[in-house]
Amino acid sequence: MILRCTKKLLAVVGSALVEPAPAPDDEDWYANLLWFDRRKCLLLTHVGTLFTIFEANLTAAGLRSPGQLVTGLIDRELHREGLPPATFGDLEQQEVLLAKTADRSVLGCMNDMAFLCEHTIGQQGGLSHADLADLNRWLRRNISSARGYCPPIELAAAKAAGAGLGWARARVIAQPCRTPPGKRS
Repeated sequence: MILRCTKKLLAVVGSALVEPAPAPDDEDWYANLLWFDRRKCLLLTHVGTLFTIFEANLTAAGLRSPGQLVTGLIDRELHREGLPPATFGDLEQQEVLLAKTADRSVLGCMNDMAFLCEHTIGQQGGLSHADLADLNRWLRRNISSARGYCPPIELAAAKAAGAGLGWARARVIAQPCRTPPGKRS
């Protein structure tokens, strides 16, 4: 598994990057370090589906072993959503390799999600009062034009269901899920 980290996260993680950097792929994951209420938080996003995970109250030591942290978070959130553990492949068997970010559209979507996290956490009275499980569910139901206005949870479910069809075909079947605002079908 390729974990593409922002510069902010790489500064904390301090691990060596894969050289040469692998070509961007829909199966990559992106990770960004966010700060809320003076606490380190991680925003993790799957490129192909924009399936996103927000995790709060992390330590620098915990971030320095990203493989175990990331695979554990993905497994936990797949379970919470009722999706098969192998939706994104056999994570336990995959080595997590760190690389620099490569897709600005994914970073743009993550910036939007970070803003949504900031707004929601602020509305709920801060990180200590925020319902993070609900926030995670909400992030995965937020639409984006980058993925044809399909909620990430629907794309992940199509990916899980389409494992026998091949991911590319399952993604085509799942899109478009929604008509963009202002357009009629």
